[in-house]
Amino acid sequence: MQKMRTGWCNNSDYSKRENMSESRARASAEQQALVASQIAQITEERILAHLERLVGIKHPVAAPEALQAGADYILAQMKSFGLDPLEEAIEGERNERFVNLIGRESGSRVGKKILVIGAHYDTVSESPGADDNASGLAALLEAARILAPLRGKLTPQFVAFSLEEEGFLGSDHYARQVRRNKVPLWGAIILECVGYTDARPGSQSAPPGLPIKLPDRGDFIGLVGNAGAEPIQKAYEVAVSTYCPELPCVSFLVPGKGEALPDTRRSDHVPFWDRGYRAVMLTDTADFRNPNYHKKSDLLKTLDLPFITRVARSLAAAVIDLAELKETNTES
Repeated sequence: MQKMRTGWCNNSDYSKRENMSESRARASAEQQALVASQIAQITEERILAHLERLVGIKHPVAAPEALQAGADYILAQMKSFGLDPLEEAIEGERNERFVNLIGRESGSRVGKKILVIGAHYDTVSESPGADDNASGLAALLEAARILAPLRGKLTPQFVAFSLEEEGFLGSDHYARQVRRNKVPLWGAIILECVGYTDARPGSQSAPPGLPIKLPDRGDFIGLVGNAGAEPIQKAYEVAVSTYCPELPCVSFLVPGKGEALPDTRRSDHVPFWDRGYRAVMLTDTADFRNPNYHKKSDLLKTLDLPFITRVARSLAAAVIDLAELKETNTES
């Protein structure tokens, strides 16, 4: 069994980590100022505006028109950010056409490795999907908005996956095409349910067999990755501690592909794990905290807007660090 690595990146515990001073020392004052100025543009008001457009049943059978309307909104947003969007077609079981929406960096991308930031935009058939997964999409879109003009050593690619609730069909198609076309994929960060909190004692439960102890209050963001994703884990921990210290965070790397912990294999990071790519999922732990999971009660009013905003800001900060992004109009 591979060695497990866990992290606690809430402010009080994370300060004890040995690599904290080294990580902060590497970040120049200039880069920290850039990151702080960029992520400050992500506000609760902008998150709410996305949520108001995205919450609602979007299902390939129960609500195909709404699923398409969601795709249209996401595509329009990507275009408004200056991204070069691509609609990647996926065939359903009855030859229906569905699409992944891929927001690509404009201009030349030759030779650059790709860092995927992804979230699914479909829902189950009877749930409006505020937490699952309008919250993840709102964070994705806001990160895309502020990162789109930046350039660095890695190319962020923002992907809204379809048909996650049908067995990760969208992300599996994407990962399969990446492998088939030998796309230089560096890694993936998947947002899955990032909007529900409950600070009451006893509100948080844990998946069976989880080898770490979770806090009993459901007010933290979780990160789960495979062993190869340790660089993403470290970058996210540093981003939280440096720029969003009020955001409690628990991180965990699974052995292998997470086979021994089935509850870590429930979102769009799985097709990446299964093909050997480094990938993490950011999550509020879904039904291990949220009583509205996959129910009609998964409504906008149940979400924690400040929490989603912090998740989006820390995500953007981590991507800036990982990709070494800077404000420039020329290729790095």
